[in-house]
Amino acid sequence: MNGAESLLQTLVNADVEVCFANPGTSEMHFVSAIDRVPGMRPVLGLFEGVVTGMADGYARMTGKPAATLLHLGPGLANGLANLHNARRAASPVVNIVGDHATYHQQYDAPLASDIVGFARPVSGWVHSSRSAGQLAADGARAVQAARQLPGQVATLIVPADVAWLEAEHAAPALPVPVPSSVPDAAVGDAASALRSGRPAALLLRGAALQGEGLVAAGRIAAATGCRLLCDTFAPRLERGAGRVVVERLPYFAEQLVDTLSTVEHLVLVGATPPVAFFAYPGKASWCSPAGCSITHLAHAHEDGVAALQSLADALGSPREGLPLAPLNVTDGVSGAWDQFGIGRSVARHLPEGAIVSDEAATSSLGPAIALATAAPHDVLSLTGGSIGQGMPLAAGAAVACPDRKVVCLHGDGGAMYTVQALWTQAREQLDVTTVIFANRSYAILNIELMRVGAEAGPGALSMLDIGNPTLDWVALAAGMGIEAVRTESLEAFDAAFAAAMRATGPHLIEAVL
Repeated sequence: MNGAESLLQTLVNADVEVCFANPGTSEMHFVSAIDRVPGMRPVLGLFEGVVTGMADGYARMTGKPAATLLHLGPGLANGLANLHNARRAASPVVNIVGDHATYHQQYDAPLASDIVGFARPVSGWVHSSRSAGQLAADGARAVQAARQLPGQVATLIVPADVAWLEAEHAAPALPVPVPSSVPDAAVGDAASALRSGRPAALLLRGAALQGEGLVAAGRIAAATGCRLLCDTFAPRLERGAGRVVVERLPYFAEQLVDTLSTVEHLVLVGATPPVAFFAYPGKASWCSPAGCSITHLAHAHEDGVAALQSLADALGSPREGLPLAPLNVTDGVSGAWDQFGIGRSVARHLPEGAIVSDEAATSSLGPAIALATAAPHDVLSLTGGSIGQGMPLAAGAAVACPDRKVVCLHGDGGAMYTVQALWTQAREQLDVTTVIFANRSYAILNIELMRVGAEAGPGALSMLDIGNPTLDWVALAAGMGIEAVRTESLEAFDAAFAAAMRATGPHLIEAVL
């Protein structure tokens, strides 16, 4: 057994079942070990940003890490944007990054770089293994580190000789961390705040936005009249008919301020106080109202679900009459050919249990409104704001949940960042339907240009225009093995989306707006 085999078996022992990979020379012994160590599914991505985005999507749906396999510092650097998003989502990810052999590092070969320096900003744990005998133990520590609550990126750097030299054996899995209990005092403080009669809101994140956490939050809302809120880009949110209704905070700072203006007490459950995404001249960065009291019921590493249940019991909250979304979708095609009409069509045909990866950007509002009363589903959002996450995230979710339909809603500009994800969807025959909102523009940046008060002449506007030449999404998808169709009317889109929901495997629908 060599070091690579001992590491791979250790990952399998620790319930890491998938490796999203884009390897190179220094990782070849790990690649070779895939055929000798059963239990690991390799999934190839043609760009490292796809690899890391898939690992994020997989983690959000399973709650456990996949591995990535990346080639040296440049390969890791190519994946940093979606590792940033994974960090913001608190997704557990185990990065395996190859390095030059230990004795070769003194020569400063062309691909040599500061891998630790690349890894540190997006990783909660970084370690460079120095011997084949220690590699398996390092791998076990990496998995445990990734699973430290609420979840984080762990990066293990593996020099090539550490992978090929003889090792003794694999390591057993280390204990999986469990959430810390919330102190009784925190529950008592939150109960006092909600009994005060002052306008209050719960701001929820993490497991509090799923299953039993949502039910407990709904009980609290029913008992106290408090509002239930979540971040604009929550990592995973259960929505739709029969689910407790949660308000998503708006994106723009002034809208966020208005939304929170009446809140006098904000109770945080796995969340942090809301702030503006960017600084704008004359607009607030801190968006909670002056004089608003903030109480932490549960920090991100604590058991927010149990805390909500304890709080609901302390308040004598009912188990019936919760604020649940009704099932309300249109009977047929209706409205204008725009994001709102498309949203109604998506909601009408979305099957129960679907997963929606949303990076539609300026076209997100229409689908979000319509999907609020669609069949129950999960929504995965662009947590870190680094665009190009939607398609890889959808692919990772499809690997994690092969029995569930995945729908990716994406703007055309952001989709070009990681268009290679379509190739992996085709190769793995993932059940993902991608909807491209083709407005031929970085529309969000046109909005931001005005909001920051910057002047816009022809040169500036040309930097935000992606319509010259026009992107042909049907050709792009077909070139990577994806069945695709262009639609230019609501009737055509509705028919195409309905057909995709009846079929299995990857599809793409270009909606030309």
